[in-house]
Amino acid sequence: MPDSVDFSGKPFHFIGIGGIGMSALAYVLAKRQLRVYGSDLKSNHITQRLQELGVHIFWEQDAKNLDVFRTEVARESRAVDLPDNCLPQVVCSTAINPNNAEYQAAVALGCPIFHRSDVLAALIQTHHSIAVAGTHGKTTTSSLIGYLLLEAGLDPTIIVGGEVEAWSGNARLGSSPYLVAEADESDGSLVKFQSRLGVITNIELDHPDRYESLEEVTGIFRTFAQRCQTTIGCIDCEVVRDRLKPDITYSLDPTQGADYSADNLEMSAQGTRAQIWERGTQLGDLHLGLLGKHNLSNALAAIAVARSLGLEFDAIAQALSSFQGARRRFELLGIANEIRFIDDYAHHPSEIAATLSAARLQVDGSGHPSQRLVAIFQPHRYSRTQTFIQEFATVFAEADQVIIAPVYSAGEAPIPGVSSEHLASAIAEHHHQVYAQPTLADLKHFLRDFLLPGDLALFLGAGDLNGIVPDLLDWHRQVEREHDPVQSSRS
Repeated sequence: MPDSVDFSGKPFHFIGIGGIGMSALAYVLAKRQLRVYGSDLKSNHITQRLQELGVHIFWEQDAKNLDVFRTEVARESRAVDLPDNCLPQVVCSTAINPNNAEYQAAVALGCPIFHRSDVLAALIQTHHSIAVAGTHGKTTTSSLIGYLLLEAGLDPTIIVGGEVEAWSGNARLGSSPYLVAEADESDGSLVKFQSRLGVITNIELDHPDRYESLEEVTGIFRTFAQRCQTTIGCIDCEVVRDRLKPDITYSLDPTQGADYSADNLEMSAQGTRAQIWERGTQLGDLHLGLLGKHNLSNALAAIAVARSLGLEFDAIAQALSSFQGARRRFELLGIANEIRFIDDYAHHPSEIAATLSAARLQVDGSGHPSQRLVAIFQPHRYSRTQTFIQEFATVFAEADQVIIAPVYSAGEAPIPGVSSEHLASAIAEHHHQVYAQPTLADLKHFLRDFLLPGDLALFLGAGDLNGIVPDLLDWHRQVEREHDPVQSSRS
C-alpha cells in the first residue's frame, strides 16, 4: 500500500465508479483535469455526468480493463509501453470484494491501491476542510453547509453522500481553499480524516454488521474528534455531550447552555421558524423550508460552522431559507390522483421517527379531509433488522398505515427468522394497520388499489424501494385522467 495519494497528474482508476461516494471523488478529480477512468456494471445518470467530463467507463469489472487502460495511455504518451511508475492509482470502496477480478489484476500489476476514504482523507488534509460526521443527518448537514458557503461567495469544493440541485449532483469543485465533506463511519474510515472543523451530529449504533456495541462506535467518533482542530457537536445527543465534549456546541434545548441554540419554534407544513441564539446573544430569526426539528438541528450545525468562519447571521439566514434539500431526503417525486409520493432515505429507527414526525406536519396541515400518512418501509440489511426489531416495532406510531417491503439485503446473506413478515408482526403488536408484501412487484400492485386521493405516500429506506414509484405515478395519473372528463377527452 502506498503512503500517499498523488494529485500531481498520475491517473486514477475507480472500481465501482458509479457509487455515490466513489462518483463524487471521481467528479472532483476529473474537474481538476486529472485523467480518470473507472468501471461499473450499469449506466445511470451519475455515470453519464462523469462521461460528459471525459471519464472513460468500462461496463464490466474485468481484469482486461487495466490492460486497455495501460495501452491507451501508452499510445497517447507515444510510449511503447506504459512505465511501471505510471500505473494508475486504483480506488475502491468497501463494497469491492478482494476476489474481484479487476482488483486482483491491479494487485498483480503492482498498482497503487487506495480505499475511497484514503482519497477523501488526502483532499481533506490539503484544504481548509469542514468534515461532517454523525449517525444521522450528515448528508443534509454537509449539504446545508456547502450551500451556505456557496451562497456566501466562498466557492467551496463539496463532496456529499446525496445529490443536491444547487450543484447538480453529489459534488462540485470550487476554487477556494474551503472543502465540505461528508465523513462516513459505516466502514470505520472516519478515523482517517483530519479536518480544520469537524461536525458531529449524533452517535448511535447503526451498523451492527461492523460494530458490536455503541462503545465501539463511540471510539471511532472520539478518534475523529481528536484529529480535528475544532469540533462542533450537538449536545442533544448525550453521547456527544458526555463522551466527546466538543469545542463548540449546539442544541434545540435553550437550557443546555450550548453555544448555539433555538427557541420560539414554529413547526408547520410550510417549514420551520425559530429564534437563534449565540452564547446568550440573540442573532435573529431563521425560516427553514425543511420540515422537522431534526432539520432545525442540522441548520444549527451549519450556523455554528458559518459563524466560526466569520459570516454574518443575516447572510446565513438568507442562504438557509432558500435551501431545498438533498435528493432522497423527504424528496417529492410527484403528485398523481391527489396522492403525494415522497421518498426518504431513513432506514434507522431514529431516522424513521424524525421523518414521520415531519410528514405528520404536512398531513395535518394539508386541509384534505381524508388524508392518510401511509408509510411504506423497506428494511435495509438483515443484521440491522434483527438488531433493532424492537425499536422498529414501536417507531411507526405517527403513520396511519404501515406497509413493509421485503428486506433489502445490501449483499448480506439472509438470517433465519428475519423477514418483512417477521418485522410486520412485531409492528402489529403496537399498530393496528400493518401489511407485508413478499416482493416489490407485489407491493407495487398492492399500492395501486390501496392508495387513495389525499394520501401522503412516504417511501422509507436506503435500498431500491423508490424504483417502483415511477410506475405508481403513471398508474395513478391514468386513473386521474379516466375520472376527469376534460383530460380524458384530450387523451
